[in-house]
Amino acid sequence: MAVGDAGLQEEHLDVLTQTGQKTGDVHRDGDYHRAVHVWIYAENTQELLLQRRADCKDSWPGFWDISSAGHISTGDSSLITARRELQEELGVILPKDAFEKIFVYLEECVTNDGTFINNEFSDVYLVTTLDPIPLEAFTLQEIEVSAVKYISYKEYRSLLAKEDPEYVPYDVNGKYGQLFDIIERRYTENNVARCLTLQNQLRRYAPVSLDPELTGFSEADKEALALLIKAATIMDEIFHQQVWYSNPDLRAWLKEHMNATDIDKLKWAYYLINKSPWSCLDENEAFLTTADSAIKLLPDATRAVTGWKGLEYKAAFPMLKPPGANFYPPDMDKMEFELWKSSLTDSQKQDATGFFNVIKRHSEFNLDSSIYNKTLDDTEKLVQSTNDLYIVPFSEEYNSFLAKAAKLLHKAGDLSSSPSLKRFLHSRADAFLSNDYYDSDIAWMKLDSKLDVTIGPYETYEDTLFGYKATFEAFIGVRDDKATAQVELFGDNLQVLEQNLPLDNMYKSKDVIAAPIRVINLLYNAGDVKGPQTVAFNLPNDERIVKDHGTSMVMLKNVSEAKFKHILQPIADECITKEQQELVDFDSFFTHTICHECCHGIGPHSIVLPNGEKSTVRLELQELHSALEEAKADIVGLWALRYLIDQMHSLKRHEQALKQVQTNRLTTAERKDLLPKSLLKSMYVSFLAGCFRSVRFGLEEAHGKGQALQFNWLYEKGAFILHSDEKFSVDFTKVEGAVESLSREILTIQAKGDKEAANLLLQKYCKLTEPLNIALGKLENVQVPVDIVPSFPIANRILE
Repeated sequence: MAVGDAGLQEEHLDVLTQTGQKTGDVHRDGDYHRAVHVWIYAENTQELLLQRRADCKDSWPGFWDISSAGHISTGDSSLITARRELQEELGVILPKDAFEKIFVYLEECVTNDGTFINNEFSDVYLVTTLDPIPLEAFTLQEIEVSAVKYISYKEYRSLLAKEDPEYVPYDVNGKYGQLFDIIERRYTENNVARCLTLQNQLRRYAPVSLDPELTGFSEADKEALALLIKAATIMDEIFHQQVWYSNPDLRAWLKEHMNATDIDKLKWAYYLINKSPWSCLDENEAFLTTADSAIKLLPDATRAVTGWKGLEYKAAFPMLKPPGANFYPPDMDKMEFELWKSSLTDSQKQDATGFFNVIKRHSEFNLDSSIYNKTLDDTEKLVQSTNDLYIVPFSEEYNSFLAKAAKLLHKAGDLSSSPSLKRFLHSRADAFLSNDYYDSDIAWMKLDSKLDVTIGPYETYEDTLFGYKATFEAFIGVRDDKATAQVELFGDNLQVLEQNLPLDNMYKSKDVIAAPIRVINLLYNAGDVKGPQTVAFNLPNDERIVKDHGTSMVMLKNVSEAKFKHILQPIADECITKEQQELVDFDSFFTHTICHECCHGIGPHSIVLPNGEKSTVRLELQELHSALEEAKADIVGLWALRYLIDQMHSLKRHEQALKQVQTNRLTTAERKDLLPKSLLKSMYVSFLAGCFRSVRFGLEEAHGKGQALQFNWLYEKGAFILHSDEKFSVDFTKVEGAVESLSREILTIQAKGDKEAANLLLQKYCKLTEPLNIALGKLENVQVPVDIVPSFPIANRILE
C-alpha cells in the first residue's frame, strides 16, 4: 500500500492481517501494516529522548513523540528500517548490536476526524546509551522532526497517564507500559535479592572434576593433546558468536569485570555455565539484561561536539532468546525464509537448509558499507539483488577462527601416532576451510585411537527456528578399551532392531549399518556444551552419511558416573517407592544411554513423502525434529533393550537368537552377562527416575521436552503410578505395551514427515502436569542438583 506525509516521497507498505501475517502490498484505508519505534534511553540520567514531530506531519503535528519511528516499506526488514530511520531523522548512526527489540505493539486508532486510520504493528526497539547525547550532536530531518529533548522516564510516564495534550498518547496502563516496566525493573532491582537468585541458580549444578589418567600416552601424544585442547577453545569462540552477535562482547565484558563486586562474580560464574545471558534450566529466561552488557564507544555516531568523546552505548541482546540464534537475520521470520527459498535452485535450497551455512541480508551489508565506508569505490560494490537474503558458508563466516583451528589440527595430526586419528585431524582441518565435512565425518566414524577427538559443527539444537544449522563443539577424551569392547553388542545389531521396530514394514530400512561405539572418559569439552552436560552423542547428523555409512556413538562414562552419583540416585531416593528404589542402578542407566544413542541410527531418516517427493525427517519436522528425535531415541531405546533381552534369554528361540543377535568379540555367556533378565525391571525404574532428571532441563530444551512427552504418555497409560505418599513406581504389567505404543506413534510420524501430527503430539504431552510438578517440587525442596558443571584439571594445566 502507498502512504505519505506532506512533502515526503510515497512509501509502499506490506499489508497485514489482524494477527500480523503479510497479505500483500495493496492499499486500503485501515489496512494493517508494519512500523518501527526506536527509543533512546540514557542510563546514567534515566531519561528518554523525545522528538517533536514536524508541523507538516499528517498525524500528531507538533506533538512530542518517540525518539524515532517509521513505516517498514515493502521488501524492507524491521531492524534495517530502525537503523535507517534513526540515521535519517536524527543523524545517529548505530550498528545492529545497539538495538534491542523489546516487544511488538499493535495500535488501532482513528484520528483527524476519521480521515486517518492507523492499524499498525510496531516493533519497539530500545537503544541504551550511557549518557544523554548532546542535543547539538543531532542532525534533525526538518520535514520529520522540529526539536528533540530528554525527559525523565518517570515524568514522561506520568504525562502520558494524564493524557497531556503536548504528547502523542500511548496507553501506559496497557501494552505500551512494558517500555517503562522494563526500564524500571532493570535499574531498581535489589542487588541482594539478585545475588540470592543467582546463588540459587548456580546451586542447581554440582561441581565435578573430570581428570582421567593418560596411561599409555607417549610424549608426542601429549603434545598433540595440548594442541587439540587449544583448538577446542576456538570452538568456544565460534559458538559464542553463533548464539548471538553481541554475545562475544558480553562475555569479554563480564570476564573483565568478574572481580569487581560479589554480583559480578556470580554473573560470570553463571554465564560460564550457560554461555549466554539466557538460563538453560529456566526455559531460556534471561538472567542478565542489556544493562549488564558491554559498553562500546562510537566517536563518529553523530555530529562531532567539542569536548565530547562520542556516543557510548550498551551492546544489546533481547530478553527472549532468539529462535534463529545468529544463524539468520534477527528480524527474519519463517515466511520470509520460505518465500526466498522457493525462488532458489535445488542446489541453493540444499545450502539454505544445510548444516554449514548462515543466512544474511544484502540490505544489512549495503547499509553497513554505505555508513562506514563512504568512498565511491565501495559504494559501487554494493550488492544489487531482487532477494534480500543470501547464503554464507561457515568457512567464510568464521574464517578467522577456523584458519587457526585448522593449523592446530594439522600440527596435532603430524604428531599423532594413531593412523586413524592422524587421518581424521588432517581431513577435519581441510573441512574447516573448504566447508565440505563429508570425508572428515567418515574419517571420524572410523576413529580407532586411545586419544578420542570430536571437533566441528554437529548439533542443531540452537536453531529452534528451523533446526537446520549446526553449532561448533569439541569433546576430547581417553578411550576405555574394556568398556568399548563390552558395548559392541548394541551397535552390531541395529539391522535386527530395525527389522523388528514397531513400525509398518513399508517404512523400514533394509540396509542399516552397524554403528561403532566408543566409550571414553572425558578430559575436556568446549563449544556447544552449555547447561546440562551430555552423557553420549551419536554422529554425524548428515542424512547422506547416515544413509550410506550409518552413525557412530561416543559414550562419556565418567560423565555418566558423575550424573548417576550426584543426581539420579538422590532423585530415586526422593521420588521412587522404597520397594523399587533398589532397582535403580548405574548399569541400567548406562545401558539405556547406550541404547538411546544406538536408536538415533535406526528408524526413519531419509523418507519419501505421500506425493512421492524425497526428503528427510529433519527438513519436514523443522523446529519440532530435535525434541521428537530425542523422545524417539529414548523410548525406542527401552523397546530395543527389552527386545534384545527377550531374544537372548528365550529358550524356545535360543538358536535363532544366537544367529540374529551376535557380535564378533563376545561369547554367548558374555552377551547374557551384559543383558541379564534382571536388567528389565531395573531399566524401567531407572528410566522413571531419569524422567525427573531430564524434565528439569526445561521444556524449551529438546531433551526436557522429549522426556515430558514420554513421562506423560506412560503415566496416562498406567505404566507409571503416583502413590498417596507422592512417590512413584512402575507397573511392570503395563509398561511394555505403553513403550511400544509410543514408539510406534513417534516412528510413524517421522516416517510420514507429518509435522502437524508431531505438533499435536508435543502440544498434548509436553507439559508440566500435576504428577511432574509434584516430583519437581520434592526435588526442589531437598535441593537435588539438576546437573553437573565439570572442571578439567588436565586441560586447565595446559591452558595456563
